[in-house]
Amino acid sequence: MTVHGRVWQPRKKARVFPTWAAKLAMSITGLVMLAFVFVHMLGNLKIFASHEEYNAYSKWLREAFTPLLPYEGLLWIARIVLGTCLLIHVLCALLVWKRSRANTANARPRGLTGYFAKLMLPTGIVLLAFVFVHILDLTVGALVQPATFQHPDEQFYAATNMIASLDRPVMAAFYLIVLLALAIHLAHGFELAINDLGVTSRSWRKWMRAIGILLAILILVGDAAVVLSANLGAV
Repeated sequence: MTVHGRVWQPRKKARVFPTWAAKLAMSITGLVMLAFVFVHMLGNLKIFASHEEYNAYSKWLREAFTPLLPYEGLLWIARIVLGTCLLIHVLCALLVWKRSRANTANARPRGLTGYFAKLMLPTGIVLLAFVFVHILDLTVGALVQPATFQHPDEQFYAATNMIASLDRPVMAAFYLIVLLALAIHLAHGFELAINDLGVTSRSWRKWMRAIGILLAILILVGDAAVVLSANLGAV
């Protein structure tokens, strides 16, 4: 429509949930989950000390802060927080991906960073699938669990359950593929998260990129060592 010689266009409605808010939510939830993954990796390394040490760690997670918290209270708090973070992260990721796809439909990735960016969605899907498999495998003990899976009673069987699961070549290979996807996701995602939180200077971004890659390598090497050692009978 032309009004007084000027082309008039109706003002676009403001988005209910702006992209910057979605990116901020992704950054915060992503960093929370990264902290969990890193601590979880450190806990997994206890298998190299002894089976007893690993089982004691599993027992502590269930009995921590009792009687202030009920039995498994800390675990359930962590599960609720992580589950909420995962849901928010996935929904915001899909929202950002949909909007960016509409704006850059024909754009080609530039350099290594561009290819890493293109891999964020597929690696995220792999990680989401892994969450469900991992819970069924070593927490619930259903569908994909090892034949010898045992729930904790008076004793804890975390070490034997994990080794029995990773002793299966298909499951070990699956875990290694997931760890590679996780490393790719973290290496690029950490830098993006810090950038979306406001650290945008070029020099700081280089440092954040280096830290993200370092964290990704540490988690990849640490957890892969557990997977391979369990599969090869070294623990």
